[in-house]
Amino acid sequence: MTNGTFVDGCVLLARTDAERAPLVRRLGRIEGQIRGLRAMVEADRYCLDEIQQVRAATAALREVALLLIGQHLEAGLALATEPQDREAVLEDLRRVLRAAMAETR
Repeated sequence: MTNGTFVDGCVLLARTDAERAPLVRRLGRIEGQIRGLRAMVEADRYCLDEIQQVRAATAALREVALLLIGQHLEAGLALATEPQDREAVLEDLRRVLRAAMAETR
């Protein structure tokens, strides 16, 4: 279970090595995908192939975001059991979810 503390209106995570490792592995694979995409662009590969790599990297990043959100929610909900912090913790969780759901343009 991801532990956290509530500081200045933010839930700060304290991940264990076991919780951090899958995130780091996924990010390493995404780095490889991005390097591969760069090589494709430099080699003027077919646009559809490049776009497929962009979509794959985007999907992989989305999965990392879901893992991060899950850990944040887990820690935040544990902290929200403290009555004095409940509303502030819930507001932080809402802020994180809003940021994750925002569309970039």
